Amino acid sequence: MTFFQKRFSLLVTITLLFAGAVFLYHTYQQTFDEPLTAEPVVTYEPTNNRTQTLQQIIHEAQKNVVKISVETPTSTRVGSGFLYNNRGDIITNAHVIENASVVEVTLSTTETYPAAIVGMSKEKDIAVIRVPQLINQRPMTIDTTQSIDIGTDILALGSPLGYQNSVSVGIISGTNRSFDIDGYSYDEVYQISSNITHGNSGGPLIDQTTGKVIGINSAGISDTDIGFSIPIKDVIDEVTDWSANTSNDALTFPSTIHNQLTSIDDYKEDSYYLVQYFIDSLAIHDYINAYALLGSDYQSNHNYTDFREHYISLKTIDLIEQQQAAVEDDQWAFTVLVEEFRAEQEPETDTYTFKVGLENDQLKIIAYTNNHDEA
Repeated sequence: MTFFQKRFSLLVTITLLFAGAVFLYHTYQQTFDEPLTAEPVVTYEPTNNRTQTLQQIIHEAQKNVVKISVETPTSTRVGSGFLYNNRGDIITNAHVIENASVVEVTLSTTETYPAAIVGMSKEKDIAVIRVPQLINQRPMTIDTTQSIDIGTDILALGSPLGYQNSVSVGIISGTNRSFDIDGYSYDEVYQISSNITHGNSGGPLIDQTTGKVIGINSAGISDTDIGFSIPIKDVIDEVTDWSANTSNDALTFPSTIHNQLTSIDDYKEDSYYLVQYFIDSLAIHDYINAYALLGSDYQSNHNYTDFREHYISLKTIDLIEQQQAAVEDDQWAFTVLVEEFRAEQEPETDTYTFKVGLENDQLKIIAYTNNHDEA
């Protein structure tokens, strides 16, 4: 390269550097001369996929968990089940309804209806029964896809020893368990740290995180916190096939509920339960469910909008004590003490007086008042 060429290359380099410096200077000036603006930023926090509180998950599940009362030619028994479709079909265990001459279903609202058997497999200990009155009621959500691991937090719902809508909290403590009990074979079932006792059988096993049904509670070991649940993914095809291919015309529904209770005294326990469920519904802000527990005469004088408005400021309500009830005019009359906490107010103890009676053969809260004003 000649001396002239070297000088030319150096001159070009210096010129480019100077031009770059000028460009950067002008860019710097323009940046700081312009007003500063900020666009909104959306951030995403990691979650555990739970969109409801544990109390909400339990409350929503209880709406579709039923107590099943069975009478056979030689005995009576109680089990559990859960609504899984909008045709009024309920999943339970075969051993709950085996040899049944009468099957009755009691809802969380204490309403009781006769049921017919849709299908049953003693080999897998599963069964489906149908209650036409539950057609189009929103069912529980079933999860047949996820793989369940040891340590998964679960809820076991049912009616142990006849205590309706009881909940046990635990974990999946084992998988792929296989054994035989009383002529029933269980293959690759979940072991859970919640005991399954008389009345629990047929109830749903629920994933605490998602609120979805993952199993059917089926067996337990006495005096231990060990239970076993059939994975719903292993039997859903069979129960779905029964439901889809069985019409109501092919089923036998009892025309009346067997040994129907006629005295309000027979409903004492259910009356206490109904009031507790009413308070629980208010506590979870499920005003629609609470309002549905009221009798038609009460509802005709208190519309839902006013009822909801009365409780809209209620943050929490807890039942402290239920006092002794007495029969008045074929109705249970009793008082309960509750602690109410309304927005911008201090917690206070309130006294409610309830009257519970029969309406169209179903138990309802006929009337109630509190010590401040009528609800």
